[in-house]
Amino acid sequence: MYGKSILIEHIETLKVIVCLFCVEKYMSREKKEKKAEISATSYLLERIRELQLQVENLKSELENIERVPSVKIGIAFLIPGVAALIFSVVKESQILAFIGLGLTFWGALFLFVRPVRYVKSKLLHSASLSSYLTIDRIIKDLKFKGKSYYIPPYPGDVYLPEHLKGLKEMVVFISANKHPDMPSIEEIAKSRFLLKNPNGICIPPPGLGLLIQFERTLGRDLSKVDLETVLEVLPQLVTEGIPLAKQLEIEKEDGIIHLRILNSIYKNMYNLEGPKSVHILGCPIVSAIACAIAKSTGKVVTIKEDKISPDEQLIEVWYSLVAGD
Repeated sequence: MYGKSILIEHIETLKVIVCLFCVEKYMSREKKEKKAEISATSYLLERIRELQLQVENLKSELENIERVPSVKIGIAFLIPGVAALIFSVVKESQILAFIGLGLTFWGALFLFVRPVRYVKSKLLHSASLSSYLTIDRIIKDLKFKGKSYYIPPYPGDVYLPEHLKGLKEMVVFISANKHPDMPSIEEIAKSRFLLKNPNGICIPPPGLGLLIQFERTLGRDLSKVDLETVLEVLPQLVTEGIPLAKQLEIEKEDGIIHLRILNSIYKNMYNLEGPKSVHILGCPIVSAIACAIAKSTGKVVTIKEDKISPDEQLIEVWYSLVAGD
C-alpha cells in the first residue's frame, strides 16, 4: 500500500514535470515568435529609412542635373558653329562646313532639349514605389484597417527641450482602426515607429522631400504662411520648374479641401497593380500637399477620399482637418 502511494506520487510528479516542460516549451516558442516578429518589424523600419534615404539622394541628383547650365553650353557650341558655317561659305571649305554643322547641331540640342524633363518622371516614380511597397507589407502584416493622419510639427524656430525634439518632425500616423484617438504629444516626441495607445504606426510622410523642396523654392517655412496663400501658390510649385503634373487645382469649401491633379507623373501608382498604401497616404504630390496644409493650419489633416478617372489621367482627393487638434 505504501509502495503504491509512492508510485502514485511519482506519477503525479512526472505529470507536473511534463506539464512544466510543455509550458516552458510553449513559452519558449512564443518568445521566439515574438522576437522574430520584432526583428521583422525592425527590419522593415530600417528598410523604409534606407529607401527614403535613397529617394532623397535621387532627388539631390535630380536637382544637380537641373542646375547644369545647358543654355550656356548650348550657346558655347552654337556661336563657334555659326562662325564656322560663315567662314566655310567665305573660304568655300567643306571641312569648316562639317565642323560648323556639328557644333550648331549640338548647340541647338543643348538649348532645346532638357534631359531633366525626360529623366524626372521615371526616376521619381521608381524611387517612390519601393517605399510604398514596403509600407504595404507592414500594413498587411499588422492587419491595419485605418487611415492616415498628417500631424504638423512645431515650427523650427520654437525652442523645445531635448526630450521633445521629436515634435519638430513632420510625421504621418497610420491607425489600426478607422476611428482612432490621436497620439499624445509625449508619444510623438519619442519618435517611435510602433504605437500601442492608440494602436498604429508613425512614419515620415512620402511627400516630405517634395514639401522641403516647396519651402526651398518659396524661401519660407509654411508654418508661417496662411492657408489661403499656400493653396494659391501650390499649383505653380507643382506644375512649373520640374513639372510633376500638367495641371493642379485646389479649393476649399465647407472645411473640405478638394484637390484635382491632371496627368501626374505618379498617376500609374493608382492603377490596380499599384501599391494599396497610395490610397491611404496619397502619392508623393498628394502627401506633400497634406503636409503643407497641416503645417500652415497647425491642424491634423486626413485624406477623406480619393477618386481616379477611368483613363487614370485625373486624380481627385478630398482632405479634411481633424477637429480639436
